[in-house]
Amino acid sequence: MTDSAGDAREDLVARMERHQVLLYLAAIAVGVAVGRLVPGAGALDVAITPVLALLLFATFLAVPFASVAASLRDARFLLALAVLNFVVVPVVVLGLSRVVAGDRVLLVGVLLVLLAPCIDYVIVFTRLAGGAAERLLAAAPLLMAAQVLALPAYLWLLAGPDVAAAVEVGPFVEALLVLVVAPLGAAVLVQVAARRQHQRPTARAARAVGSTALAAMVPLMMATLAVVPASQVGAVGADDLGGLATVALLFVAFLVVMAPLGRLVARAARLDVPAARALTFSGATRNSLVVLPLALALPDAYALAALVVVTQTLVELVGMVLYVVLVPRLVR
Repeated sequence: MTDSAGDAREDLVARMERHQVLLYLAAIAVGVAVGRLVPGAGALDVAITPVLALLLFATFLAVPFASVAASLRDARFLLALAVLNFVVVPVVVLGLSRVVAGDRVLLVGVLLVLLAPCIDYVIVFTRLAGGAAERLLAAAPLLMAAQVLALPAYLWLLAGPDVAAAVEVGPFVEALLVLVVAPLGAAVLVQVAARRQHQRPTARAARAVGSTALAAMVPLMMATLAVVPASQVGAVGADDLGGLATVALLFVAFLVVMAPLGRLVARAARLDVPAARALTFSGATRNSLVVLPLALALPDAYALAALVVVTQTLVELVGMVLYVVLVPRLVR
């Protein structure tokens, strides 16, 4: 690549990063429009997993893995993360979910998505807001293991034993492997290869892959924000709109409540600013794209639960774009 071409690419990347909030909102709007207006847009659901996996690969490449081991020794941050996600959040969810307690399917969808802390694109948004993305990356396996154990128990307590029994673990594990383990492993290999000076062609290739992936971060996020609504909103029928509108308001309320609660827990744990921002994002973001296969695996009687999860995804994606702007002002 010539110097002029390299400069042009860097300038384009810089412009996209400066205007990323508007670009993300535009991507969501395009996705919703395509999903509602284009017949057969639901077939785009096959693109969700590869696009998200590429986004997370680029995200993981931006994290200095040398600092991850140190982050795992940060007991104060990990304890705050556990308290916020597995003590504070369930209490908030218990209160909010009472609004739809009379509708079993809506209740299951709300509980399924709100009780599972995000382990994937939360890292993207945390990084964009100047938070400690490497700490969340280090904690991701622990968060995943904890929610696998806790989610059936919470579902049993809040929705009943028959619902907990209907949730299959297999899709959860598959999503973990494809969306987290594989991109993470690939990013580690690229970083290691890029540092091997005695294998210069390999190192140059690895550095090229790394720089290209990092430059593609904003377009990959836009693709994710467009593909998810485009592939799912077409399945929403007129009879479903009332219930989905109700849960959408609940998801908005969740985002509004969790920002100050995250800040409060961070202050109680005496976390520094980057860690406090990371904690705030972790409390607000949910594992919607990972639990969606779980919702789809539920019996046919719970089919609307998957649309509840998608509704939360759309609300959260818009909310995260706003969080990127607002959290640095709230937590500083």
